[in-house]
Amino acid sequence: MEKRDYDAIVVGSGPNGLSAAIRLQQAGLSVLVLEAKDTIGGGMRTQELTLPGFYHDVCSAVHPMAMGSPFFSQLPLSEYGLEFLYAPLEAVHPFDDGSAAFLARSLDETAEALGVDGAMYRRLVQPVANHWEAVAEDSLGPFSIPRHPLTMARFGWYALQSATAISRRFTTAHARGLWAGMAAHSIQPLTNIASAAIGIVLLAVGHRYGWPVPKGGSQAIGNALAGYFTSLGGEIQTGVNVSSLQQLPSHHAVLFDITPKQLLAIAGDKFSPLYKRQLSRYRYGPGVFKIDWALDGPIPFTAPECRQAATVHLGGTFEEIARSEQLAYEGKHSTAPFVLLSQQSLFDERAPAGKHTAWAYCHVPNGSTEDMTTIIENQIERFAPGFRQRIIAKHTMNTQQMEAYNPNYTGGDINGGIIDIQQLYTRPALRISPYRTSAKGIYICSSATPPGGGVHGMCGYHAANTVLRDIF
Repeated sequence: MEKRDYDAIVVGSGPNGLSAAIRLQQAGLSVLVLEAKDTIGGGMRTQELTLPGFYHDVCSAVHPMAMGSPFFSQLPLSEYGLEFLYAPLEAVHPFDDGSAAFLARSLDETAEALGVDGAMYRRLVQPVANHWEAVAEDSLGPFSIPRHPLTMARFGWYALQSATAISRRFTTAHARGLWAGMAAHSIQPLTNIASAAIGIVLLAVGHRYGWPVPKGGSQAIGNALAGYFTSLGGEIQTGVNVSSLQQLPSHHAVLFDITPKQLLAIAGDKFSPLYKRQLSRYRYGPGVFKIDWALDGPIPFTAPECRQAATVHLGGTFEEIARSEQLAYEGKHSTAPFVLLSQQSLFDERAPAGKHTAWAYCHVPNGSTEDMTTIIENQIERFAPGFRQRIIAKHTMNTQQMEAYNPNYTGGDINGGIIDIQQLYTRPALRISPYRTSAKGIYICSSATPPGGGVHGMCGYHAANTVLRDIF
């Protein structure tokens, strides 16, 4: 093989870019990672967004999939400073009467608290939790013949249904509300086919591994991945904004941790007309409006269970949450949206003594510039009267600001493209391998490939394996 400056170059240092780089470096190749920002991490960054001494996760905050990732679980990340912290409860869903449903590490505890719906909850979640490794092997990657067909058949029976269809199997508002909050992580209408999948996975992984927060912030995950990569001999250059292939040193393969919109801008002239047309038709989903707060005390939730979890789902009943998700998909704004809230500082030192931080977002139409601050704070105040009196400072990001911060968040879409049934396994185009482009030596390894969004690194891992098979 002809000598080049590098065997492979990875553009982008998010979880998938770093995972691809690690996998290739583990195989003995020479790998260069290029990052446009001054710091690595993509969606795994922690900054003082509000006031000095208050550390906020800019994007990802709580990481159930980091623990459930088959690739991350193989890496010695604890040796590079990564430590996960666990709250007494994994996630809590409060209601207007002051009660709450919750996801505990113990499946028995969660099921028992759901009363008459406990048996249905077990049927839905327990087989996946008990056989997560098999489910992960067959589902967290490109479409293939299952290696564990019976396990996948059980999972698929529920996962391929809509979240709305699953909700009808529950009889209580508590079970239906808890389910709605989990399924809403899919960022699509809950009536969509297969919208149940992400809810089942998050519940099962919560029982199996928990929903931890990284000590010190999400940047710790990126730092650990980068530390391990460089220990293998890999090289990282920051502050390099790649806008054309001509900028790159000579190489045998380049992997882009970016979505189709950016890939077309950089390398579109190298692609076949069919592939270009497929990428241009790639669909992005709703965006997010995000707020970070500096607080002078913990959030005063009415339901005591909320004070035992880093993650709180705010939205009330299944019907309310389903309505807000449908509106965002239709290009409309909800006046009572589903709010995903994290209060990491209850369990990790993210603020000066006696102070706290909070992190939250709601789903909005792609590209929205609507200021959702008051609406989000109203939802928090609904379940935590007195919350506003705790606010010292705040930092907001609408969808356009999210995209300016990270171009992969097109229109504020943090999943790198909607993960509905049409794009579940055809991300970003219908091809034998979703990681190959139509141009030799050019690959895509972002969340726009299977299995999609989340801090798990599996998109990068599978893309790297494709490169190894194709070229090396």
